[in-house]
Formats: sequence, C-alpha cells, structure tokens
Amino acid sequence: MLITFKCKTYPEVLMYQEHAKRILELLHKEPERGVITSAEATQVISLVEDEIEESRKHQVSDQVAHDVHAHHRDEDDHEHQAIEVVSFSTRMYPLLEMLRSARDNKTDILWGV
Repeated sequence: MLITFKCKTYPEVLMYQEHAKRILELLHKEPERGVITSAEATQVISLVEDEIEESRKHQVSDQVAHDVHAHHRDEDDHEHQAIEVVSFSTRMYPLLEMLRSARDNKTDILWGV
C-alpha cells in the first residue's frame, strides 16, 4: 500500500507503507490518515535525522545477504541486475525535504485525505 504525503509547499511524496511505518510509529501517527503540523515539523526533522544517523551505524544485515544469495543460488544469473539495497536515509530524503519546507513555510503535511 502506498502513502501519499501532501504539503502545499512541496511536491507529493509517495512511499510504501512498510517504509513510512518506521517514522510514523516514532511519531505515534497512524499510516491510514494523519497530519504533521508545521509546529511539529522541527521536532520531527530532528527525530528523522537521528534515525538516519542511527541507520548509518548498521551495515546491511546478514539476513539480506542470505536472501540475495538464496535468490541467486550459485548459478549464473544473467537475466537479473545486481540487487542494490536502498538505505533508510535514501528513502527518507524526500520526506525530510518536505518536512523542512513545511517548517520553513508554516504549512502542514497530510496523508490519507
């Protein structure tokens, strides 16, 4: 399921619910519908930046490496491109920029509406 974050001062940001869930849980927000007010934006930016910093301290887990190996096995796989892991910070960048815009322009961020 996709979540569309909307803000009057920034283009829409689409995220899979499973990726947005990590931040929404930290904010005690529901993924189905919610708002981050411009007053909350400064605190939320700080939370997101802290989570990004924490995520950079941890390398890709052995489970991901195991899953990739299991998918490809020991066979030559010429039909698939190499799997690239998308980091948490990369996924969060558009939302972080939206949060900064909301803070600077005193607008709210909405989803599920």
